[in-house]
Amino acid sequence: MTATGHGRLAGPLSTSVANLCHRLQPQVSARTAAGFAEVLRRLGAPLQVAVAGRIKSGKSTLVNALIGRRVAPTDIGECTRLVTRFQYGTVDRIEVVFTDGRTQVLPFAADGAIPAELGVNIDEVSHVEAYLTNAVLQDMTVIDTPGLGSLDAASVSRTEQLLGAATRDTQDTGEGGGDEGSSELDDTSRNAVAGAEAVLYVVTQGVRADDQQALAAFTAATASREAGPVNAIAVLNKADTIAPESVEGAEGDVWKAATVLAGKQAATLRPRVADVLPVIGLLAESAESGGFTAADAEALRQVAELDDDVLDTMLISADIFTSWDCEIPAGTRVRLLEKLDLYGIQRAVRAIRAEPRITAGALRRSLLDASGLAEVRRRLEVVFAARADGIKAAAALASITALAYTSGDQAERQRVHDAIEVLLAKPEAHQLRLLEALTLVASGAVDMPEDLTEEVLRVGSNAEIGAQLGMPGAARPELAAFALERAGWWRSFASFGATPAQSRVAHVVHRAYFLIWQQIREPTNSVNR
Repeated sequence: MTATGHGRLAGPLSTSVANLCHRLQPQVSARTAAGFAEVLRRLGAPLQVAVAGRIKSGKSTLVNALIGRRVAPTDIGECTRLVTRFQYGTVDRIEVVFTDGRTQVLPFAADGAIPAELGVNIDEVSHVEAYLTNAVLQDMTVIDTPGLGSLDAASVSRTEQLLGAATRDTQDTGEGGGDEGSSELDDTSRNAVAGAEAVLYVVTQGVRADDQQALAAFTAATASREAGPVNAIAVLNKADTIAPESVEGAEGDVWKAATVLAGKQAATLRPRVADVLPVIGLLAESAESGGFTAADAEALRQVAELDDDVLDTMLISADIFTSWDCEIPAGTRVRLLEKLDLYGIQRAVRAIRAEPRITAGALRRSLLDASGLAEVRRRLEVVFAARADGIKAAAALASITALAYTSGDQAERQRVHDAIEVLLAKPEAHQLRLLEALTLVASGAVDMPEDLTEEVLRVGSNAEIGAQLGMPGAARPELAAFALERAGWWRSFASFGATPAQSRVAHVVHRAYFLIWQQIREPTNSVNR
């Protein structure tokens, strides 16, 4: 991903917000100034993506696949009840952060993962910081959460505290003041700046009614707004467990069944998420994190040599596969199941039979392709990384507003408000206006006709011009003509026939189309940047 790295601002909008913080720091209380310092640190940090969802949905397995290292514990244990932030560091280490602010440094376990038992009282633990010398984490901090339906209420509370869900409650009650002379952050301020900026929500076959609420709960610094298509995507994990016969249109194909089901789930979860993508987290983790070895490839070759009738029978269930009487050791078959499950074994056998001399590396890449991880990463790039400047700036402005609000000083609050209004009047702030309009339409706060709602979501949810215009692959002149035509239409709609609320959104969309038209006409710009 190319969102931002340590100490680098994501773009011109983040730079403007950083300059605002610098200007305001001498004009506000010590407590608020300390909060602004933390906002500045976060602006220069990688985009923070929370991996959220229900317990046992495979979140930690997916985290390992995204990072490319089996470091997050996947078996139920004390660590899976804690929020863990995976970020870049020059030395691999674990920091256990306690609720009273203390930290304790621990090494990773011998297998490279976070130890199953930390040797501390986890009731006193706020969260875990895991630092890794991992290139992926230079541009993205991944936050692994216990998730909805965790083992205990404390796990959920820790998640809400770290991701900032408690901020809204504190603001509503007007609490969070304190000693004006202190430069340390109070809990309210810490929550205001500690939240994730984007959400990767993990679902399995059944999307429950309260998944919508869960999506909203896992957003904090994104202007304290609910999750939306700008800052949230979902994945349908464990796609290989879907029975093709249970999905109409699957034609007996597991992956096609998963794709159809993901499309239906997207219709259910929208407009909370930009998309729902099928993925096989276990297969992705094994193929990407070094879990798949040359010994595994050799064992799969032996499986591929079995007679068709025998193999078909063995692949009916895990129990039959491990207990069937054959020359392949039962322990070897158990290991293959743990790494690939039946679907992965079947895909590997198919690849080997199609190309008997396939290398272990090529077989690993084949399994990685079958996992769907590449598309998830591509969407992370399009939805999150390409919009990191706007997402991070919106999050920072939300934190700045929250800090001023909780200071209890009306003059300070007004000073911050006025400074933000000046910033929003700048040309580079249009991206924020578009994100705000998208959120208003997606949440239903501004009622629009269905076709116009879809158009706003399309323009605001995509980073590639072809996708924004709904014309992927179209030629530049065709894109330019369409963008200019739609810019004129939205300007007319804003002036004639729109309600006041719709008009405000229409003016923003008109401006978005006009800027797209300008960008297409600029010869140095790529249409699909």
